[in-house]
Amino acid sequence: MHALNLPRKNLPSPKEILPRAFPGISGLEMDELMVRATVKNYPPGAVLCQESRVESTFYILLDGEVGVTKVINNSEQRQLKSLHAGDFFGEMALIHNAPRAATVTTKGQVTVLEIEKEDFTRVLQHSSSVSQAMVREISTRLRQNDEMAVEDLKIRASELSHAYQKLAEQELARREFLTNIAHELRTPLMAAGGFLQLLQKGAIPPDRLPMTIDTVSRNIQQITTLVNDILFLQEMDLILPKFQPVDIVKIAREVAEKYQDKAAANLLTIGVEASPNLLPVSGDLKSLERAMTSLVDNAVKFSPNGGHVTIRLREEDAFVAVDIIDQGIGIPPENITKIFDRFYHVERSGENLFGGIGLGLAITNQVIKQHNGSLDVVSEPGKGSTFTIRLKAMRVKL
Repeated sequence: MHALNLPRKNLPSPKEILPRAFPGISGLEMDELMVRATVKNYPPGAVLCQESRVESTFYILLDGEVGVTKVINNSEQRQLKSLHAGDFFGEMALIHNAPRAATVTTKGQVTVLEIEKEDFTRVLQHSSSVSQAMVREISTRLRQNDEMAVEDLKIRASELSHAYQKLAEQELARREFLTNIAHELRTPLMAAGGFLQLLQKGAIPPDRLPMTIDTVSRNIQQITTLVNDILFLQEMDLILPKFQPVDIVKIAREVAEKYQDKAAANLLTIGVEASPNLLPVSGDLKSLERAMTSLVDNAVKFSPNGGHVTIRLREEDAFVAVDIIDQGIGIPPENITKIFDRFYHVERSGENLFGGIGLGLAITNQVIKQHNGSLDVVSEPGKGSTFTIRLKAMRVKL
């Protein structure tokens, strides 16, 4: 920052701008201010006024452009306007010690005329015209500040309304979630408990004992799986696993093999397509296995009319991408943003009813976030969905 000659021709001069800043100012008063003022040059990105800071300089922009910004709701930096040659700012700092209302930053090389509060006060003490001009300026600025405050209040009211709506939706989803949990637990508990009572009373014929024990075991496993899913989500919020190289192709093949029978029952086939020499990823093996299991389980569950489920693994820049592709019922566009919520659950689609409580995608989403990866979905109702996991590849050999 250094003193500089006045800017090039065809730009407004300080004597043209001062009467707009202080209507009624006399020629002599302008001359006095000009004698005390300083012309300075600033580089791009320089902060001339800082919001909430008490400062004492008035600026007339002689050449260049500056941006005026204000912090809204304690976080959002909002661009209010741009000022150009002939504009002025910071005049309120000349008459009171209140903090700046906004931040002013140079957008390029600028030239400004600076007047300090101490010098302005000397002129103000013996100039009624300048005093009157400042009173008018204060009134205008207060009105502008009131308008800005009203606008901020409108924005905050809108945000509060949106937040309240979101909380109401979450509360409704939470209640439905608890209802679904109660239903999903009660059904297998009653089934297992009923058969156990019959066993205790000796009411099961010997030839039906294997089938009865299998039914009890299956229902207990269903309860165990549900409880483990709930506990797993809770633990993930508290415990960060230790990462190591993981063979994601091996996980995909094991998950596909595990779901062959369940897929066949839905008239589905499952296949794995992997690029050769695929790199391992950095992660926790058990968590990634659970995430992929949840996606494959969903693909099988929501493909009631058969078809094919493909697990495709490929390199994508510095990542390993895993696509789980199905030909199932698909997802309506309005539900895409909801499917990863912990409380979201699809109970029916057309004539098809679906069990579960909707924790699978929430688990997958949480796992991938912990691995600093991404989880995306592309879907079309009636034609199927593609879920894509992207994880950072490791340049090591297993």
